[in-house]
Amino acid sequence: MVKGQKLVAKVIIEILGAPKEHVEKTIEIVLAKVKEQAYLKVLSDKIFKAKKIKKFWGTFAEIDMEVNGVVNLIGFCFDFMPSSIEILEPNNLSMEIQEIGDLLNDLLARLHKYDMALKSIRAQNIILSRELQKLKSSEKE
Repeated sequence: MVKGQKLVAKVIIEILGAPKEHVEKTIEIVLAKVKEQAYLKVLSDKIFKAKKIKKFWGTFAEIDMEVNGVVNLIGFCFDFMPSSIEILEPNNLSMEIQEIGDLLNDLLARLHKYDMALKSIRAQNIILSRELQKLKSSEKE
């Protein structure tokens, strides 16, 4: 594959939360951040009206974009966590073995980063739970 080969993709980014105004503002902010990315060009976008989903509000944006290379497309997925992605063009890709290795190493580095963050949050949660139990015990006495 030629480095930086253009890919055209359709992605969907969803937002769920409350209140409705916050959800609507957040999807606009996310779309603006997508448009700021130097490695892609937004070809078209549409934000759908927020709808009530149980106690929350949900909305989504559908974005057609052109991305410079597979590595950037995967980076986009990690940065923006789209709920869906469809690669429209090209129909076929070929990659140099070095590019595949670089791509996998970048993927692993990001996974390790998220794994460390998750482990840190889990440890903090355990500590907070223990402290809460201590407080509950001391209140009973």
